[in-house]
Amino acid sequence: MDGREKLRRYLEQRREMGETELVLDSMTVEEALRIVSGGSAPQPAERSAERSVHRDAESAPVAESTDWRAALRASGASPETLSRRPEIKPPEAPVPAPPAIVTREADTPPRRSASASESPPTENVPRVDSPISDVPSGLSVGTPGGELFGGTMATLETLENLSAHVASCTRCTLYSTAKNPVPGEGSPNADLMCVGEAPGATEDETGRPFVGAAGQLLTKILAAIDLTREDVYIANVLKHRPPGNRNPLPEEVKACSPYLIRQIELIRPKVIIAFGTFAAQTLLDTKLSIGKLRSQIHRYYGVPLIVTYHPAALLRNPSWKRPTWEDVQLARRILDSASPGA
Repeated sequence: MDGREKLRRYLEQRREMGETELVLDSMTVEEALRIVSGGSAPQPAERSAERSVHRDAESAPVAESTDWRAALRASGASPETLSRRPEIKPPEAPVPAPPAIVTREADTPPRRSASASESPPTENVPRVDSPISDVPSGLSVGTPGGELFGGTMATLETLENLSAHVASCTRCTLYSTAKNPVPGEGSPNADLMCVGEAPGATEDETGRPFVGAAGQLLTKILAAIDLTREDVYIANVLKHRPPGNRNPLPEEVKACSPYLIRQIELIRPKVIIAFGTFAAQTLLDTKLSIGKLRSQIHRYYGVPLIVTYHPAALLRNPSWKRPTWEDVQLARRILDSASPGA
């Protein structure tokens, strides 16, 4: 690739990153692009074809051997004779006072800079702004409003109907090895929905989600934000226990996910907390780790979704309790902001 082409791609990259002026003898990016492209800036179709190249090279500068002045001369320009433009600094915008934040404890998460705008809210989805406008937006799955899907599940009009359907489900082979189905439990009008991975041994014995040691810890986590198990709805991605607590298989997730989606559709929670890597990656359709998904407000069909560690993981790694506390505090802040008069 010749120096002229490298320069053109580099300038395209800087423009897509939001820069309007680059220090090339005080020329603007647009001026340099017009010169390099022979008088006109690249067309949108051409820019679109090169976007993948720009993303891969986002942090890579043009090679030092590239002489951009020579490239401009080759295109008929003389950069040394171009008039220098005075540097103009934009006026500093006043920093608005941070909004009051309703908190439960003094050690709330640190304030963060807001990033991309969130999905537009619908009638049943709270607007996520003050007092949580300091939290970055994350991934967004699906579109707000309307039914999430049609078909057989759409005919299940209550959580009781859905639980009965789960009890007779044969969509995957897990029903043949599990002792009891574990559809979920809690308030049908819950503002907060807790989603885990799959039932464990105790859950399989009792037919209830999040019981045993991990369930007791979840109860304490909820109590820390002034909620009880009866206030929320608790469910898993899978409704039957995988043998030996192995990781769920893709075909099992595909078969069982419609039940969870329908539960979310019926309950219409104001916030979802995804507990554990598997629940987070399944709901957000991503391979990112919890570390990269935390401290953001994601969207699942318009519903704000917070990612944190699974209670069972906290039993093995006590150092994760503090980050989990921060995550559930963020969920509490969203609930408070969505409450009347908040």
